[in-house]
Amino acid sequence: MQVSIFRLRDDSCEFPNPREARDDGLLAWGGDLSDQRLLEAYYNGIFPWSSQDDPLLWWSPNPRLLLFPTDFKISKSLSKSRKKFTVKYNSNFEAVIQKCSALRIEKKNGTWITTQMINAYIDLHHLGHAKSVECYRDGKLVGGLYGVMVGSVFCGESMFSTENDASKIALLALCEMMQKSGGEFIDCQMPTEHLISLGAKVVTRDVYLDLLFKCRDKKVDFS
Repeated sequence: MQVSIFRLRDDSCEFPNPREARDDGLLAWGGDLSDQRLLEAYYNGIFPWSSQDDPLLWWSPNPRLLLFPTDFKISKSLSKSRKKFTVKYNSNFEAVIQKCSALRIEKKNGTWITTQMINAYIDLHHLGHAKSVECYRDGKLVGGLYGVMVGSVFCGESMFSTENDASKIALLALCEMMQKSGGEFIDCQMPTEHLISLGAKVVTRDVYLDLLFKCRDKKVDFS
């Protein structure tokens, strides 16, 4: 039985209980992408995801996909491939999020990373909450990912690659930074075979939320 969809109030950033989301993960609609609302959402295991012409939709999927940094599977070919790239952190956030959006549009996949989304996450980056990992080859940005730090959890949003293995190297570098800084796990949101092949695990929404609530007030240095 499906539950009704909660409409967010314009004068409040409060969300309904994420455990009460619909079977497909849809929890609420409406509101805006203000810094305060976005941070409140991620703090409670919720994220925005809408197509260009839809109202703003908020999700808390069940099941959820998590990647614990020590579980990342490094193949021999990937170990060899990483020597081709240079990795940086938080040095070109705007380019990464714009590439994530542009490449999806170029491949005619459509994108939820609208101009409004891009501007909102750039604001979060300037406030120190949204982070990026960039992968370069010969000085050119060829891969990367971005997401939001919530305590010791990295909430991944999207990644891109214009060269083979570039996004995998960015993800590997994120796992290494998480281990170095005391990060607990990466929230990969929706299960995909690609991420599962790299070591991510499917858990129930309740398990994920229990883990998030234990980690969301911890401090890590992701720089």
